[in-house]
Amino acid sequence: MEHPGGTLLAHLERVRQRLSQWGARPELQLAGLCHAFYGTDGFANALLPLDRRSELAAVIGTEAEELVHFYASCDREVSYGTLADEEAAFRDRFTGGTYTPPLGRRQDFAELTAANELDLARVNDSFRMEWGGELLVLFTRWRPLLSEAAWQDMCDLLVLRDEEGQRR
Repeated sequence: MEHPGGTLLAHLERVRQRLSQWGARPELQLAGLCHAFYGTDGFANALLPLDRRSELAAVIGTEAEELVHFYASCDREVSYGTLADEEAAFRDRFTGGTYTPPLGRRQDFAELTAANELDLARVNDSFRMEWGGELLVLFTRWRPLLSEAAWQDMCDLLVLRDEEGQRR
């Protein structure tokens, strides 16, 4: 299946690998590998309908599947701006409901989102040119949610540098 990161399968594998390199626990890595199974707010092609969630859970485990579902359920327009706030407003695009997820769930979501978006920025120059600035702003806002490894990877890829390699 075509994807802005090449093929969808290659992208999914790279996202899992990036999470592994950042030291993410196995459940989050599996969620990274499967994060597009139910489609996302930015990628409508679902590989599996929501009424078959138990099938994915049987393969990757309940916790990883719940992370995949949570990731897929995000209404980005509503949720991204407040995700790092203590009273984050997370809107589920499947149900329309809004709630505040626990901190750990928001950290997992931010880490998975960073792995996903940074993969696209790394392999697709036009994506990075178009969205890199907005991603830098977003991940700076989400800094309290990101691991040090994810933050450093983001800085290495998206922060502008001068000829001597110093951040601008």
